[in-house]
Amino acid sequence: MRLSWLLLFLLLCVASLAVGARELAWSQLLTLHGDTWLTLTASRLPRLAALILVGIGLAVCGVILQQIVRNRFVEPGTCGALDAARLGILLSLGLAPTAGVPLQMLFALALCFAASLVFVAIIRRIRARNAVLVPVIGLMYGGVLSALAEFYAYRFNLLQSMQGWLLGDFSKVVQGRYELIYLILPIILLTYLYAQRFTLVGMGEGMATSLGLNYSASVALGLMLVAVTVAASVITVGAIPFVGLVVPNLIALRHGDNLRRTLPLVALGGAALLLVCDLAGRLLIYPFEVPIGLTAGGLGGLVFLGLLLWRQR
Repeated sequence: MRLSWLLLFLLLCVASLAVGARELAWSQLLTLHGDTWLTLTASRLPRLAALILVGIGLAVCGVILQQIVRNRFVEPGTCGALDAARLGILLSLGLAPTAGVPLQMLFALALCFAASLVFVAIIRRIRARNAVLVPVIGLMYGGVLSALAEFYAYRFNLLQSMQGWLLGDFSKVVQGRYELIYLILPIILLTYLYAQRFTLVGMGEGMATSLGLNYSASVALGLMLVAVTVAASVITVGAIPFVGLVVPNLIALRHGDNLRRTLPLVALGGAALLLVCDLAGRLLIYPFEVPIGLTAGGLGGLVFLGLLLWRQR
């Protein structure tokens, strides 16, 4: 079964390389030069790498947040993390317009980490018994952060700059403009190394502490991993919702909650989902392109509603 999923993933990768506004003359690849080779190395391969890394990163973020909050319906898009990252980028543009990507990354990371801490504190304070109420609170919280971002953008004439982070878009990913996304690689490795700890975090503070886990440190580490991933993703390709919600839930329904065993499947599923959404966006109005934020939001929203209805039943 896993071999068939791996083969499907490889087919999606090949399709991603083959589909585009410009047709490739594959015979030129053997000569290692020409327009086809340039298009492949400067655009198609960087785009494929970005799709895979962002898909894996967002799916893993969903797993971490769900373990910390102990709720299946939490992910960066339903806890305010994406909105906080956008607000951080806008703050950096307003305070230091000439600063580069490193300062934007720092602002986005700090705002995302702080917003995640506040969200966790709110959920603990409210102690919501209804599982559906938690993502609703997160969406309202994210709405407040988004309103602050829009007000700040309007106040300092940054609305045009804000549009780049409203919807995820991989069309601008080319060689030399996406390398920040490789920060997700160590995040994935650390998450797998600490998978057992995050599994214990999902059992609750009392149980985790009784088993010898430093609960607060593990939660802080998890939120920092999420903040780095979300900040790098938003700066590079914009906000993409629901990936961290859909994939972990579907994997958990079939394979359970042992993160050491399920994280590779979650990673593969997140990358595959983004590849499917990206291919759909590139083919719907070919040769033009629909931003992946729309296709991922549409598909993810439908699955989210299905999960809510299934949970209620």
